[in-house]
Amino acid sequence: MKDKGLHPENRFNKGYDFNDLISKNPILKEFVLENKFKNLSIDFSDPKAVKELNKALLFTFDKIKVWDFSDENLCPPIPGRLDYILHLSDLLSSEKEIKILDIGTGATCIYPLLGVSQFNWSFVATDIDLDSLDTAQDIIDDNHLDEKIELRQQLNEQQILKGILKDEDVFSAVMCNPPFYKSAEEAQGANRRKTKNLGNNAVRNFSGNNNELWFPGGEKAFLHNYLYESSLFSKQSIWFTSLVSKKENVESLQTSSKKLGAKEFKVIDMNQGNKVTRIVCWRF
Repeated sequence: MKDKGLHPENRFNKGYDFNDLISKNPILKEFVLENKFKNLSIDFSDPKAVKELNKALLFTFDKIKVWDFSDENLCPPIPGRLDYILHLSDLLSSEKEIKILDIGTGATCIYPLLGVSQFNWSFVATDIDLDSLDTAQDIIDDNHLDEKIELRQQLNEQQILKGILKDEDVFSAVMCNPPFYKSAEEAQGANRRKTKNLGNNAVRNFSGNNNELWFPGGEKAFLHNYLYESSLFSKQSIWFTSLVSKKENVESLQTSSKKLGAKEFKVIDMNQGNKVTRIVCWRF
């Protein structure tokens, strides 16, 4: 599939109206400045500016009024996260009552917030980190979304679906943004390269707790573990999906999916600014 920009239904695909965004999040005003092209913008190497911008973007959804989390947690880029939700909607276009399982929701609970806001979907969201789940629950409570989003803790960091899925669970799709790195050291090295490329030391712009950034064996190990476990629960979700950052991981996933009995395997390419990624989808 040819590279493209944001999904055509993405409300942010025509850029940002900073005056409108400031009205949604007044704190953003102190970070907005004129760039060399005389346009309003922010310093994207400033993690505080990036966080307040993404808060404003999220607050353009009427259902979300509060989104508070520690600077230690990753601040997700809202337009890109919304794209996953929109592509998932395309995948599930024939479904009526949609319920999603979000693996590794993190403290920000971003995919459930967007899915509820955009489409009024229901979610079960998981994480291994209790502090992240506590923060996510506060966000859910503050926005009165308890009836739409349920949180569950994964107690075994080697498991993904095991220990989470109940016998009575049936989902339209499982979604996941997997850890990229093999170790804390590898994540820190990538962090240093990113901040060096930006020409500053804005480490928090790329901060993240261990479970957000790395998994033993890296993205490939996580994805193959997820794929294997999905075959054990093949009747409990119509689709299993995941973001995949490394293109070379797609082929091995496709090969393994056939061996495990998957009936369909598809790749949805996404191009968001300088970042190229993809959603891999399979079903049994």
